[in-house]
Amino acid sequence: MLKKIRTILALVFFIGITLLFLDFTGTAHRWLSWMAKVQFLPAVLALNALVVIALVVLTLVFGRIYCSVICPLGVFQDLIARLGKRAKKNRYTYSQPLTWLRYSVLAVFIVALAAGVGTIVQLLAPYSAFGRIATTIFQPLWKLCNNGLAAIAERIDSYAFYSVDVLLPSFGAVLAIAVLTVLILFPLAWRNGRTYCNTICPVGTVLSFLARFSLFKIRFDEEKCRNCSLCTKNCKASCIDFKNHKVDYSRCVVCGDCISKCNFDALHYSMKPSHAKKTSQASQPNHSADSSRRSFLLASGLIATSALAQEKKKVDGGFAEIKEKAIPTRQTPITPPGSLSAKNFAQHCTGCQLCVSECPNQVLRPSTDLMHLMLPTMSYELGYCRPECNRCSEVCPAGAIKPITPEVKASTQIGHAVWIKKNCLVLTDGVECGNCARHCPTGAIEMVPSDPDNEESPYVPAVNENRCIGCGACENLCPSRPFPAIYVEGHEVHREV
Repeated sequence: MLKKIRTILALVFFIGITLLFLDFTGTAHRWLSWMAKVQFLPAVLALNALVVIALVVLTLVFGRIYCSVICPLGVFQDLIARLGKRAKKNRYTYSQPLTWLRYSVLAVFIVALAAGVGTIVQLLAPYSAFGRIATTIFQPLWKLCNNGLAAIAERIDSYAFYSVDVLLPSFGAVLAIAVLTVLILFPLAWRNGRTYCNTICPVGTVLSFLARFSLFKIRFDEEKCRNCSLCTKNCKASCIDFKNHKVDYSRCVVCGDCISKCNFDALHYSMKPSHAKKTSQASQPNHSADSSRRSFLLASGLIATSALAQEKKKVDGGFAEIKEKAIPTRQTPITPPGSLSAKNFAQHCTGCQLCVSECPNQVLRPSTDLMHLMLPTMSYELGYCRPECNRCSEVCPAGAIKPITPEVKASTQIGHAVWIKKNCLVLTDGVECGNCARHCPTGAIEMVPSDPDNEESPYVPAVNENRCIGCGACENLCPSRPFPAIYVEGHEVHREV
């Protein structure tokens, strides 16, 4: 019963969190956003005391079920290990814990977290690693399948699906890191199960301290044990020493595989007996089913997702070949409204890429800059940050982007527009334009004569920096190619205008 409940809830969490990253309509967020917020590291960075305390209590009572149920990277490894198990059964062995490696990685992680070295934190954090895999590998495949269905639906005059852009090339180094992560995890999980969780993962190491003192544990009944070694051979955490009838509780993730494989009922998930004298099987109550049922009902409930919402298909409206816009060089990266400042954003962001996958305007993407590697950054060649949209602030589980209303967002200055005279079509091609002024939502751009003394001279944009909020509408809609004649320069600290 323990294994069945754990497996069902693990799949519920894994599918739900994966849908959060795959969904490009925002529908899944309405039902599943809480799954991202109960992840351990994002809850710590967001100073979500309620979630952190709940996870600590959960571990002290039931052991490391967070790692086998709630953590998506842990469940992902279990799925890989299951494939390897079909190829070769009973393949695991007991191994001594690599304590020096676990604590060394944790020390590096804590120092990087305190020093603000976000790249190291994002590389080691399990939720962030899965987020990169889901956003850069799973989501493009999901979109390609969607586009295939959209093409079929279009032929039969159906509007059940609509085509979306696949931005795989723009992920760059982050995609390479995600692929490398999969290439490392796959053989480790295939052959050795939870090696990554018990040697590298800093969250697993932190929870291992608490799991040593958990109330419910996997315990041996030495009188029934026949030393058949099936428990050890099926323990993907390599933490069961059947010869000495011991379990390393710091590495045990309470998966239940050992209990289900024991043919002699010698293993139970129960509380420590209150008396030293052993009781017979007839008089000893079986706490396994009841305790496991209570533990996992506390962890989560079964959920349902709704159908994907329909959106209008965006077209360029012309037949002429249009050159793609190039990304302008910004002295200061643009961080999303609600992030407060570049410093606050870097300190709290785990690089999970959930905001990137949820951005409906294709403004957010992972940075490839070495100084801000994997941190989401804003760029406007494919869209602009619409003042009425606040989805990124709604989905961020780590507090890097604070919840912000559309009204507050419309008055938050994240940057200001800068006009580049040499790129402006009005001066280079001698044509009238004014696109930037017409589409500025705050009225921060005004068309003025290029020669102040000649009212008949071509009109060019003039930016009022005090009114500009840095939304990027001007940059996105500027017809100059490849570099726009007006672009947004980011601000280190946001302010209201």
